[in-house]
Formats: sequence, structure tokens, C-alpha cells
Amino acid sequence: MDSPRKNKASTSRRSEIQNIYQCYSSGRNTLAACALLRFLHMEQMEAAANQETAEGLIDRYEIEETARENRTMTFEGFYRYMESKDCSVFDQKHTSVYQDMDQPLCHYFISSSHNTYLIGDQLVGKSTLDAYVSALRRGCRCLEIDCWDGPSTEPIVYHGHTLTSKILFKDVIATVEQHAFEVSPYPVILSLENHCTPTQQDVMAQYLTSILGEKLLATSLDLTNQPGQLPSPNRKKAAVVAESLSKLVVYTKSVKFHSFNHAREHQQYYENSSLGEKKAHKLVKTSAPDFVRHNMAFITRIYPAGSRTLSSNYNPQGFWNVGSQLVALNFQSLGLPMDLNNGRFQDNGGCGYVLKPLFLRVNQWGFNPNSYRHNLKPAHLLLKVISGSNLPVPRSGKALDPFVRVEIHSVQSDSCRRHTDTVRHNSLSPRWDSAMNFTISVPDLSLIRFTVRDQTGLTSEFIGQYTIPFISMKKGERWKKRRGREGEEEEKRERGRNRREREGEEEGKREMGRNRREREGEEEGKRERGGIGEEREGEE
Repeated sequence: MDSPRKNKASTSRRSEIQNIYQCYSSGRNTLAACALLRFLHMEQMEAAANQETAEGLIDRYEIEETARENRTMTFEGFYRYMESKDCSVFDQKHTSVYQDMDQPLCHYFISSSHNTYLIGDQLVGKSTLDAYVSALRRGCRCLEIDCWDGPSTEPIVYHGHTLTSKILFKDVIATVEQHAFEVSPYPVILSLENHCTPTQQDVMAQYLTSILGEKLLATSLDLTNQPGQLPSPNRKKAAVVAESLSKLVVYTKSVKFHSFNHAREHQQYYENSSLGEKKAHKLVKTSAPDFVRHNMAFITRIYPAGSRTLSSNYNPQGFWNVGSQLVALNFQSLGLPMDLNNGRFQDNGGCGYVLKPLFLRVNQWGFNPNSYRHNLKPAHLLLKVISGSNLPVPRSGKALDPFVRVEIHSVQSDSCRRHTDTVRHNSLSPRWDSAMNFTISVPDLSLIRFTVRDQTGLTSEFIGQYTIPFISMKKGERWKKRRGREGEEEEKRERGRNRREREGEEEGKREMGRNRREREGEEEGKRERGGIGEEREGEE
């Protein structure tokens, strides 16, 4: 049975939806299919919707048989629709693979893990097979395996020269073989940090070939139509690619990075390099256009600094901005960086591969993420944060003073954050009704992060968050589930209205809050501006 607290929040949410229903049903008890279609056009901005679309929603969500036969929708049916995935802020077309998967591997962002075996810190943390299972089930496609000589010629995996626990290399490979393609059919890259002697390297090679069998890509593919290019994810479906073990490397041979000029003259298309975050950050700051061009042809892996002994993470956005494919993070660590990573890779069906924007694949624009002017069509976002429900009560038992912060994570010129007013003493059904206006010059790289926070004097505490790629946001009146501190989805929702348009699309008249498009040159409004790495580790 629902608790009184939940019922009160539900009643508040129902009243919001009731107002919309009454408007489009003209006060009648049922909503005709034509009126529902008008709602889809005017409020949800689904221009492609037709009579068949409206009737399909009636069939899906209307439970009263008479109304369904008359092609009408009762309030209960409309409420079910408004609370369904069809009204999620995340475009449901993007929950399946929809992007071109026949491009070379270097044309994709690839979900990547650092020191995948660890579930704790880098010094005394536990190494476990479950960490590999967890990463793979979260869509990770590049796993790291630190290999060292073990007793009885059995290679072991652990963070060398530390007190982290040890697991057997053969057990890691068996785990990968079992779980690699549970959630994604696309290739898994094994980043082998190999510290073994030649004898135990031979043992590693034997395990890779005997355990993975035909899944191991150990011979070149026929790429007659793509000479001098890496194969595509489609060409390597259900394949495991070994990196850094020369006997088995085909397309991901690791080489030392010297300079962009050196790479342009000497690096082969099947070779890739790994850069520590500090060196990579310096290159982003001083040579971003060269970094972009380099990543059009070669795969680059970025990994956290050795000083991050507590398994903290860097902000990955700056490295995505230059097209780096393998931006490796500590998956066991919560916070902003992993929120962004999870948001980025929920796109394209959560398969772990997201096609990079065209300006990061073709050297036509001379893209520079550090510039304040970009040769791209900007997008305009008018966002209205309406309300929330069932926010968690702190252990102290006091009522929350919640507000919502909206952050744009993108190139430096776009990165900013704004927030709603604070609603005092209301965790059941806070209502903000706060409109925000953004101009986004590089929408294809941008992530929108919503955080719910509790105002506590001069500071605030993290309650939950939701991060979404700008290109995956649906227009109209939408809801989103809040993710808690552990990253899990919770049955707490925030409702809002979105309107996003690229410069040059037809404007059309809308009521305020229906995400109206601005004209180029209109005042943006005051903006809290910050750099890519503005938020510090541990903020939440």
C-alpha cells in the first residue's frame, strides 16, 4: 500500500497533469484523438506525430475499454502516458543503436575503464573479478588488465608494487569471455599493462587464445575497401582485441607518443598511444587543433594521474572535446566525472560506442574547442524546471530545502551553470517553476547535468543527479528519474519543459515554458561561467 507521503506527492503531480488534460479536453471527461494530437504538436513538439500516432498512444495507455473503442483517452490513460517512457526527457530512439557503426574505430568515443580490477583505492584496494563484470554490464568496452609474474608460472593481476589484492590472469580472461557481449555486441579492447617476463607472456598468450577462442581478433580482417584504416565496430562484432601483447596485436599496437608532428610522419593507423592526464591536459591547452587532427586518424587513450591514489577521477569533457576515444576513468568512484561518462554513453543504446561529431572526424572545420567562436550552428535551449516529488529525507529527519542546478558541460565557451530558487521545507512535492535560457555553440559535444541539492546555510548537499547528452533531449513537457549517490535510478522524478532548436530551424509560436527558440543576437541573460574543469573532485 502506498504511504501517505507518497500519495501526497502523487496528488500534487496529478494536479499538474490534470491542468494540462483539462486544457486540451476542453473540460470534458475524455480526450479525443485529435485533441491528443494537438497536444503532441503544441506541447511535446512532435512534428511528425499524426492521427495514427495519437491512436497508438490510446491503445497503449488507455485501460478503459469503451474509451479505447471510441478512440478517446480518459484522464487515467493520459496520466499513464505522461508518466511513461514516451514522456521521458531522454529520446527513446536513442535507447537503441541508431548511429552509423561502419566508421573506423578512431571515429568513436569508446567507454573505457582504468585499473578495472579495483573496487577501492590504488594502494590497498581489493582486486576482484566482479569489477570486470560490473564494468561490462555498464557498457564499458575498454578494460585494463595489469599483468605481473605470479607463482607457478601463473600470471597475476594487481596494481604492481602496492598492497592491492591479486587475482589470476586466466580468471580475468574467463570472466571477460563470459560477460563481454551481454549488453553490447561491439568489440571489447583489452588494455594489457604487461610487466611479465617472456615466459609468462607466453602463458598469457596461451590463455587468450584458448579461453577466448574465435572471439579473439588475432588476424587481420579483409579491409580491401578501407585500406590504411582501422576496421569498424560492425566489422569486429563480438570480438576481443588485445592491446600491448605483441604476439596477438593486430589493430591496437601501443606506441610511445613523442609529438603530433612525429605521429603524423611515423605513426601507423593501427598504432595507438596512451597519455597521462597531466600531459594530455597540457596538449589540450596548448595544441588543441593538432590534438583534434591527430585523433581523426589515431586512437588515443587518456588515463588518470598516478597521484590519484584514492581512485578519484579527472573531468573527461576536455578530452572528448579534442576527440580522444579512450578516456579511461575509475568506474568504482562516484561523482561528477562518472556522471558525465554515464550520461555520454547512455546514448546510442548504451552500447559503449558513440560516434564522434563530424567536425571531430573530418578536418574541414579546423575545430578548436578552446576558441570562443565556432564555425557550427548554435542551438538554443529554453528550459523550465517545474517540480519534483518524493525527494529523500535526510537521516536527521529534517525537511529538505531543495533547489535544482542545471550545468552545461561542453567546450569552454558553453560551459556554465544556473540554478532555481530554493523551496523551503518541502521534500514531498517541491515546485520551482524556474525558466532558464542557454545558447550552446557546440551542441553535439554538450552534456546537460541536473543536480538536486539541499540548501544548508551557506553550502548545499548533493541529493541526486541526471546527466543527458543535449542531442538526446526531447522537447516538450518531460520527466526524468533522479539518480542517487550510488548512481542507481530511483523512483523520484523531476518534471520540466524543454525546447531546443538549432539556429535556422523554423521558430513557430509557443507559450512560455514550451522551449521557445531564440533568434541569433537576442540577449542570453546572465550566465554563471566556468571552465571545463570548474567543479572539483569531492564537491558531491
